[in-house]
Amino acid sequence: MTETTTVSIPAEDKLDFKRILPILVIVLVDLMGLSIIIPLLPLYAARFGAEPILVGVLQAAYPLMQFLGAPILGRLSDRFGRRPILVISQFGTLIGFILLGFANTLFLLFVSRIIDGLSGANISTAQAAIADSTNEKTRTQGLGLVGAAFGVGFVLGPVLAFIVLAATGQNYQAVAWTAALFSLISILLTIFWFKETINNTADPESSRKRRPFSFTALRSALSHPSIGFFLIVMFFYQVAFGGYEQLFSLFTLTRLGMDARDTSGLFMLAGIFIIIVQGGLMGRWSKQKGDRWLALMGIGTLAIGLIGTALTPAVPVPWYEKARVLETLAGQGEFRVSLQSINIELPDETVRGWLGIVWLLVASFPAALGGGTLHPALNSLISKASDKNEVGGMLGLSSAAYSAANAIAPLFYGSLFQWLGGPVPFLAGGVILLILFVFAPRVIKK
Repeated sequence: MTETTTVSIPAEDKLDFKRILPILVIVLVDLMGLSIIIPLLPLYAARFGAEPILVGVLQAAYPLMQFLGAPILGRLSDRFGRRPILVISQFGTLIGFILLGFANTLFLLFVSRIIDGLSGANISTAQAAIADSTNEKTRTQGLGLVGAAFGVGFVLGPVLAFIVLAATGQNYQAVAWTAALFSLISILLTIFWFKETINNTADPESSRKRRPFSFTALRSALSHPSIGFFLIVMFFYQVAFGGYEQLFSLFTLTRLGMDARDTSGLFMLAGIFIIIVQGGLMGRWSKQKGDRWLALMGIGTLAIGLIGTALTPAVPVPWYEKARVLETLAGQGEFRVSLQSINIELPDETVRGWLGIVWLLVASFPAALGGGTLHPALNSLISKASDKNEVGGMLGLSSAAYSAANAIAPLFYGSLFQWLGGPVPFLAGGVILLILFVFAPRVIKK
């Protein structure tokens, strides 16, 4: 007769899912509101006559403002708590979406993105709340679940964008109002469901004395033998990946003749893949192979994905009709613009087929894999190397590096797009990541 033994897992090795569930739901709703407009914004700008470089400037406005605001709000969340700072940042997002719904000029598009960016600490504050609610053994899994909530949001957001665009005849304003509705829901969830995760009562004097942000804190973080390099990797990774995210709609429009509804479908497929990776595989890979392996794998696969995207054949999709795409860009009703004001060059419709879209789909999988694993792996490494009282601030600096890269990437990529052609910026991003892949194993220690 054989006896079966049950191996009990210590409580500290288990992720307290009930504790982090409100954070995940809030992130999910936030990302649904954000991702619903991602396929839309470059085309929104093109409607008002923006060329690729000006589209890049518009895309840079949000992360540039976030670069200024996120570290301050991150430090303030260390001092005053995650909940009030999260509510403040969500109200800024709501105002930004409302302005986007009213936008009938390029100027209003810029104003809406600037307001949203200045208050855009939603995600870094949520990541800090996850760090508060986990330990070193469960933190990567917790941050991976935040990434999975990202993925779910990026699936449902484009799905909603597709539905709203189809139901309203490609009405961009309707998409913006839908995003505003989800932002309002996120605010209500934070006020009535989210419980504060930080406790400064043990050392209130230290909490009061900590400054919201200073360049001394930034220099101190960069001088840390581990955190400094992680912040540098975060920056250059997002320089490469940021252009991919922010100009992807413009690339699919000019290369394959795909409108906002078509590109929403691609974002949806990428989001499904990210859910599978971050929700089902991230925790397992982290425990079996470690954050170092995840970071290196993310850099390598993202490089492959970006280079593959750059090599996409210029074959418009089979259903492409140039006149129809121009009509969707021009808009309708009081928001309709003249076709002559659109400065984006669309592909010729005489040669159409499946080669371009199939190629791009194949290239999107390694890009989604790399983008889905690298960001949470780096933030996990940063949080583990940080002092407990500085986790929010360090993740705020991580968010600042991320946002600074997002501000530089569209300017850099938009210039290359306009002057050298659509594939060049994606190829440049892949090369940047290949260089990172050569040096990272020597610096990120086992």
